[in-house]
Amino acid sequence: MFEIRFHGRGGQGAVMASEILALATFKEGKHPQSFPSFGLERRGAPVAAFLRVDDAKIGLRHAIYEPDFIVVMDRSLLKLETTLKGLKPNGGLLINSADDPDSLGEIEEIGVNGNFKIGTVDASGIALKNGLGSRLMPIINTTILGAVVKMTKIVSIKSLEAAIEETIAKKGEDNRLCAREAYERVVF
Repeated sequence: MFEIRFHGRGGQGAVMASEILALATFKEGKHPQSFPSFGLERRGAPVAAFLRVDDAKIGLRHAIYEPDFIVVMDRSLLKLETTLKGLKPNGGLLINSADDPDSLGEIEEIGVNGNFKIGTVDASGIALKNGLGSRLMPIINTTILGAVVKMTKIVSIKSLEAAIEETIAKKGEDNRLCAREAYERVVF
C-alpha cells in the first residue's frame, strides 16, 4: 500500500487533488481510498487530505499517520509540527516552492529524521500563468499533481490527464497543461 498526505489551505484544492489522483489510480486498475480532514472549514485555513492506493481492496478507515509521501501545497505550513510528522524513512516530500530543494532550511529546523526525497515545483507560478485562481489564492491542485506523478510514478501522466479531463469541466485544458508543465519542471 502507498499512502499520500496532502497539506494545503482551504481553497487551494487539496481535497480535489486527492480525489483526482484517486480517479487516475482507479483508471489504472488500482484500489484507491481518498478522504479529507478539515479543521475550521474556511478559506485559507489548514486542510489535510489523504490518499491510499493498493493493488487489493483497502480495509483501513483512519487518517494517515505515517505517509510514504507528503505534498505541501503552501510552504508556510512547514512551520506546523504536524505537517511533516510521521513521514516514513526513504519517503518523499513535494513542496510548492520556486526554490531549489537544497535551499529549504526549514525542513532541518523541524527535525524530520530519515532519508527522504525532496522535490519542489512552482505550482503557484504555473497555475497563475495559466489563469487558475488569483494572485492571492492560486488554485494549484491539478498543477501539483503533475509533480506528484513524476516523483512517485504512482500513475502515468496520461492517466492523470484523463482523470483531470473527467473531473474538471471548467478550464479543463488549462488544468491539463498545468499538470504537464509541473511534471516537466519538478526538481528533486
